Amino acid sequence: MARSVGPSAVAQPLTRATSWAQICRTEQFRGRWVALDNVRYCPLTSKPVEADVVDVDEDLAALCQRMRDSDRHACSVHLCSAPPAAPSYPRSTRPMH
Repeated sequence: MARSVGPSAVAQPLTRATSWAQICRTEQFRGRWVALDNVRYCPLTSKPVEADVVDVDEDLAALCQRMRDSDRHACSVHLCSAPPAAPSYPRSTRPMH
């Protein structure tokens, strides 16, 4: 059975300019599909870094239908799973002088 925050969430964002890691740690969103707006992506990984959450649902089809029925046609939809790991950068093998 899908749980949704309802159509009112489409009109007003649930969060504003929230980090993706923080979104994924939030019980309300974890394990569910989230519709994001005003997304800032990491240039290296193309994964969300920060966004406004505008809607959430366990049922992807229901979430997409609400997005189609609303004025939010440019949202990005992502599965909010475990919090993302901190980015790791390869270490240089060159000695530092």
